[in-house]
Amino acid sequence: MSERMRGTDDRRITVRLATASARHPWRAITGWLAFVVLCLAIGSLVGDRAANSADYRVGEAGVAEAMAADGGLPVRAIERVLITARSGRLDAPAALAAGRDVGTRLAALPAVDHVAAPTLSDDRTAVLVTAQLTGDKLAVRDSLPALTAATRAARQAHPALRIAQTGDSSIGAGNDAQRGADLALSEEITLPVTLAILLVVFGAVLAAGVPLVLALTSIAASVGLSMMFSHLVPDAGVGTEVIILMGMAVGVDYSLFYLKREREERRRLGGALDHTTAVRLAAATSGRAIVVSALGVVACTACLYVAGDIIFSSLATAAIVVVLVAMASSVTVLPALLASLGPRVDTPRVPLVGRWSAHGTGRWSARLLRPATRHPVPTLVVAVGAVLALAAPALTMTLNEPGSRTFSAQIPAVATYHRLVRAFPAQTGAHLVVVRAAPDQASAVRAALGRLADRARSDPAFGGVTEPAYEISPNHRVQTLTLHIPYDPTSAVADRSLTRLRALLPAELAGIHGARFAVSGDVAHNTDYVASQTAKTPLVVALVLLMTFVVMVLTFRSVAVGVVAVLLNLLSAAAAFGALTLTFQHHWAERLLDFTSTGFVSARVPLFLFVVLFGLSMDYQIFAVSRIREAVESGLSTRAAVERGITSSAGVITSAAVVMVSVFASFVFLHLLEVKQIGFGLAVAVLVDAVVVRLFVLPALLTLLGRASWWPSQVARRSAPAQVASAP
Repeated sequence: MSERMRGTDDRRITVRLATASARHPWRAITGWLAFVVLCLAIGSLVGDRAANSADYRVGEAGVAEAMAADGGLPVRAIERVLITARSGRLDAPAALAAGRDVGTRLAALPAVDHVAAPTLSDDRTAVLVTAQLTGDKLAVRDSLPALTAATRAARQAHPALRIAQTGDSSIGAGNDAQRGADLALSEEITLPVTLAILLVVFGAVLAAGVPLVLALTSIAASVGLSMMFSHLVPDAGVGTEVIILMGMAVGVDYSLFYLKREREERRRLGGALDHTTAVRLAAATSGRAIVVSALGVVACTACLYVAGDIIFSSLATAAIVVVLVAMASSVTVLPALLASLGPRVDTPRVPLVGRWSAHGTGRWSARLLRPATRHPVPTLVVAVGAVLALAAPALTMTLNEPGSRTFSAQIPAVATYHRLVRAFPAQTGAHLVVVRAAPDQASAVRAALGRLADRARSDPAFGGVTEPAYEISPNHRVQTLTLHIPYDPTSAVADRSLTRLRALLPAELAGIHGARFAVSGDVAHNTDYVASQTAKTPLVVALVLLMTFVVMVLTFRSVAVGVVAVLLNLLSAAAAFGALTLTFQHHWAERLLDFTSTGFVSARVPLFLFVVLFGLSMDYQIFAVSRIREAVESGLSTRAAVERGITSSAGVITSAAVVMVSVFASFVFLHLLEVKQIGFGLAVAVLVDAVVVRLFVLPALLTLLGRASWWPSQVARRSAPAQVASAP
């Protein structure tokens, strides 16, 4: 047995798991497949628990919605049918008759509570039929087929007119359908691209197929597990995207790290090392790094729960589940596969590619690394300056909550919504005032709301409110007032109208003893959500920074490495935010990336990116710094160790980064703007982190720090006698 093998710590859990799996490979493989099938079976049996409207409540808007719901006046879903001419001028009498027919058909449905009389637009180009449903927009999804069938029947009865349906529920259903098609497209792009990259990396079909198979089975198991966990943390409809996104990225990367290290150990001894021993060596090094990296990602991602948002909680749960499952597959079933395949893992060879993969890695990185180790200060200044220049646009980042106008116009309900807004601008946004008071104060509350509506009609801040709507609960405790405004809910003028309304409300209700009031509506929900996230972001960011520092310090027993990790991750995140702002808040990239700029970045994207990026960035730093530390422990100076560690890890880290970037970039081709922004931000950050940060900033910093890089660890002192004269 080699000296290297005798130095392996058999007490490490990764070594024990690898040894057990390698000795009983078929038991481990069968157990893994059984685990995947069991997760899917139980998940399908218990089903998925979707988030309801109450889970989305936030801020004052959430308080208003809760008061209305408690009074028996929940915010009900509204579906609208728009009737326009197929060509030329609209025949108004025919359109109004068709509107009455639509209303009759909709009113006959159990899901419809009330249908308003058809309304002709001021420019006489459209007729609108508005139906109030019996449930909220999430609860009525099951009733949509009947609603769309009624609209379709009316369309067939009036073929000369264009009759189309829209509303939050139908837009949501259309968005879900498009998301499913997008995920299928993403898989069609990601799988062949990832396989091609792995073929180049390994030069052999089986070696390339193993990481892909493990990633796919990890995703399958995670989907089943996420269904189970949704009964603890409801699914906001984003879990599957995150599982696929993260599962392909970390699943392939973890297997790649492990497999490349096992190959390296066998190649180091000219192939004399048997696969079982090589697997144990890989488990002691790359296996340990995989576990630490995965736990780092989990620790950072768990900070999203602090945000108190159901979508963030759903994202965090999905990411944590798939990362842990991918980690488990890499340290259990992967060693079994490698041990059972033996030399066959390197077959069949891919001509030319196999030769390049065996001999072409590391050379280019050695050349790129020279400036960082020989001229660290200038390299650091130039590299950091370049990243900060890319990050600069983030200072002008504008955040807002995505709404109907951010969804793809390829969804029929979204296209109908845009036409509706043009014909009926007063239907664009709305404020919902909710007041709760004693029943004997009902008349006073109604009078106060009437005065408020009158003031809103004459106040230019509201743009001309028409037909305010009133509701009162059966017990006369809760009353609502709906004010429609002709402003986009995400616009600054809509925010100003909300501020004005909330300023007027206390004065109008001042004389009503014990009255509680709050304002909701789509404008208030957007504004309050952004405000809530802005308030909680500092705490989440602080926790992520702390988690990163703690994980790195515990891993390498070095305060300096912990500080360096935090600073470098901040650089990568800043670059991603700058590129995100530059691309999506402006119009220059619209045709290139197939989107329509909204002038803002989705409010959830930056925080999600920040958390996930810090977790993923630790992967590369842990693997790179681990190799550097190994070299220092062997007696090299920090400068020489940096050169060896970065060069030896260049191939695997670059390959992993290419896989991650390709997976994330595939989401840029999807239609949903929020997902497009996430994919773009992650791809940019990983690219910057794997190239600029790893090849220039990290080695330059460690070279400058020298022995201080490992303080207060004893590693540098132990290796000091063997250090060469060129030690920094």
